[in-house]
Amino acid sequence: MDILHLVDRLEELFNQSRPLPFTHNVIVDEDRMLDIIDQMRISIPEEVKKAQQIFSQRDRVMAQAQEEAGRKLSIAQEKADQLIDKDFLVQDAQKRASQIVEQSRIEAENIRAGADQYAKEKLLDLERTTQVLINQIRNGVRLLEEKQSTNKNTNPNE
Repeated sequence: MDILHLVDRLEELFNQSRPLPFTHNVIVDEDRMLDIIDQMRISIPEEVKKAQQIFSQRDRVMAQAQEEAGRKLSIAQEKADQLIDKDFLVQDAQKRASQIVEQSRIEAENIRAGADQYAKEKLLDLERTTQVLINQIRNGVRLLEEKQSTNKNTNPNE
């Protein structure tokens, strides 16, 4: 289940809760709240799996970039070797081969940088989502603790 959907459900539960008169506290259906929290605990590992998938995807992209760069380098080397065999084209061939090699290196570096940026953005998104969830959970716990504290103070017989 999507973690944001669970957050929405938790917020909906809070909004449906009955307020306690003269306080900022509400009465929350404990079973429903704990059920949502349990689902969040299950869902968070899914978000971690998504992050791992992003890392795997980044690694695949980098491997493909390295393979492509190696292939282009090999092609460039082959072309350079063929051109070297022709005496009058030796200098042009070396210059062109160097350009191809440099262009391949730049392309590979750009692909690596793009993959790193993509992974960073996805991880930052995941971090923000997780932080929002943690803050909401902490707020829910704090409200429940305040409620319990208020109940103990208003019912000294308990």
